[in-house]
Amino acid sequence: MALVASPTAYKFAGLRLDDDEESVSDADRLSAFYPNAGYDFYGTRSGALCVYKTGLAWPVRTGPESQRIIREARGVHGHPMQPTWPELGRRVCDMLDGKNVLWASMDCLAFAEAGQKRFSPLLIWIGVEPKSLSYELANTVADAITYFINVAGFSGFEIGFRESVVSHSRGPKMLSFDPLNDSVPEFREPFAPTLGIFIAPLKTPHYEGTGALYLREGGGSKRRFLLTCAHVARPPPVHPNTGLARKKTTLPREHVIVLGSSAYTNALKRMMGAIADQHRSIKDWEAVLGESEKVTDRRKEHLDLVKKAKAKIVEIDTFHNEILKLWTIPEQRVIGEVVHVEPIAVNVAPHGLTRDWALIELYDDQFDWSTFKGNKVYIGGNLSSLDYGKIMFPHPEDQANYEYPEDGLLQAFGVIQPEEIRNPKQLDANGEECLLVVKHGLTTGTTIGRVTGMESFTRNFNEYGTKETSMEIAVLPYGNINGPFSGPGDSGSIVLDRKGRILGMLNGGAGSSDKIDITYLTPYSYIEKDIKKYFPESFLYEVVDRVRGITLKLLTT
Repeated sequence: MALVASPTAYKFAGLRLDDDEESVSDADRLSAFYPNAGYDFYGTRSGALCVYKTGLAWPVRTGPESQRIIREARGVHGHPMQPTWPELGRRVCDMLDGKNVLWASMDCLAFAEAGQKRFSPLLIWIGVEPKSLSYELANTVADAITYFINVAGFSGFEIGFRESVVSHSRGPKMLSFDPLNDSVPEFREPFAPTLGIFIAPLKTPHYEGTGALYLREGGGSKRRFLLTCAHVARPPPVHPNTGLARKKTTLPREHVIVLGSSAYTNALKRMMGAIADQHRSIKDWEAVLGESEKVTDRRKEHLDLVKKAKAKIVEIDTFHNEILKLWTIPEQRVIGEVVHVEPIAVNVAPHGLTRDWALIELYDDQFDWSTFKGNKVYIGGNLSSLDYGKIMFPHPEDQANYEYPEDGLLQAFGVIQPEEIRNPKQLDANGEECLLVVKHGLTTGTTIGRVTGMESFTRNFNEYGTKETSMEIAVLPYGNINGPFSGPGDSGSIVLDRKGRILGMLNGGAGSSDKIDITYLTPYSYIEKDIKKYFPESFLYEVVDRVRGITLKLLTT
């Protein structure tokens, strides 16, 4: 299957395909029939193995000590097949089913050597369950798909099968957050309502996820909502997939907390780790201070460093103690209750998309609305302003409108339209068209990715074992060195472009069981229309500008 980000702990993994015996044996098993099994997709986060690929063999290094070429996936924009791909893609899905292929995902992309321009044509990349597809059947099916698409009038593409898996991911007032003025903003942020906010059900805090956007109910109501995935608000292992519409106050409340089990533990560990680091630094600096003043001319500099480190320890320790007093018990971290959950569904008419959303009603007394910043996504943390500029505005001809939010908080507003997803105007470092996006999630923090451009398809099984196909927006990692775009626990994260325009809500991703190559989104434009069926006057929380002391309401269209 091809993995969809779930709300559990996630750790980055290296690029090696031979990190364990199972990977080696899988590569050997496939290489016996397809020699480049361990080479074609080397560099993907999951170490995806190729069962079979059509077209000319991709280049490999030769020689007794030669290393494999690290590759990265890229989006494809402007291909002649793009306008008709949604219909063609569904026909291809039917063909796979007709040949009894146990497929889980299908993506349209291209490959490049790391940091270079694309070398491959459009690749229709099909994920199949491990050990389920023989080389012979892969060859037969690929020929049939190629013939079908050729007859439809298109060429210049390849078919590739990879082994892959898909599964779905999941007290005191919230603290104010001012990265420019807070003493320890990096530790304060998880306890603040900035997006993405880390959440979990109170009764099952080990099922964790991320909050997407804040909304107002409108129509004279003062209620405020937080949008997230249905499988985050009501995890499928615990709740039946029947949805929830809490219109009667007599129904049991399903509370939601900020910081589930692992998120809270990790926040505390980061504080204690930082204190330990400061103590180690002080020890090193004081060792130098013990030398004669003639030995070091940096004595004053080291004295200043020791002084700053000790002050930092006091700040972190003070904040740590405050958290322990007020936030330790999960009931102290309740921020609201589930008010509406749509039953999770795939292939929803008319566009065949995934439906997986829920609204959480926020409790007024848990938020300091006078300092609330609204729909601002934290893009600091993992990325400095310099890093953000280099990655999001990498090409000299595409830097005219470069701007980094002063406080590291990117305002979400507006919606990216389908035409721009297919034909973006941005340029990557190689001068290729791309749509770069950013998100902040529970597990991987702030990450940057690139949209594939052509729709992806995923295969799901309902509770009755019936096969269903859904269409998704797909996001690739930005290069090899930056890590995956998402991980288990990032479900519910909102994904924005570099201006802050909304693309969609993260619902999962494809790869191995714990290493994600491709992230899947549901378009926000679809979610918004669905929400308005039940809350017709709802709208995105207004833009908050505390500097000028005003608030603005921006429409999402």
